[in-house]
Amino acid sequence: MGELDGQARAADVPTADPSVPLDPPVVGDRDAEFTAFATTAQAELGRMAWLLTGDVHLAAELVQTALVRTYTAWPRARAGDPLAYARRVLANARIDLWRRRRREVLVAPDDVPHQPSADEGATVEHRDELVRALAELSPQQRRVVVLRYLVGLSEREVADDLGVSAGTVKTQASRGLHRLRASMGELPGGSGD
Repeated sequence: MGELDGQARAADVPTADPSVPLDPPVVGDRDAEFTAFATTAQAELGRMAWLLTGDVHLAAELVQTALVRTYTAWPRARAGDPLAYARRVLANARIDLWRRRRREVLVAPDDVPHQPSADEGATVEHRDELVRALAELSPQQRRVVVLRYLVGLSEREVADDLGVSAGTVKTQASRGLHRLRASMGELPGGSGD
């Protein structure tokens, strides 16, 4: 009976018509195209992830998750703007991570030392001050401020990336900047808008 089952299963499998040539899968092209994209986008995604989390290891994990999810959906992602797709995946992965943990892992702003060590430069001091100030914002304000002012996207791009209205982006950006200014004072080199 086992032999009959094997024959029945073999008979159920459709066979290809040998006169019709099969198209080889284009996996190699997809892999090469995605690799080129990932190589160019990794630095920007890493910066965005670090600004959203304040932790270099968590940021690297988020970038890896975003790139894996973007690769899985590569045909859909490359049809539009693959970088915008990856940024949205990264922002959503950050939300997913927060929901799983149900708490922020960032250090309380009062617990972060305000004076850098003597060998650190002014750039590091400003970056630490910025991370402390970003930690005081709500998660949505932080995402909007990071995408709008630190990544440099337009209001429409931020709205599209986060799936919210342009009015929400304007409101959250305004409130976030107000809180940042109250926390940090006026940033050197411009008005911040």
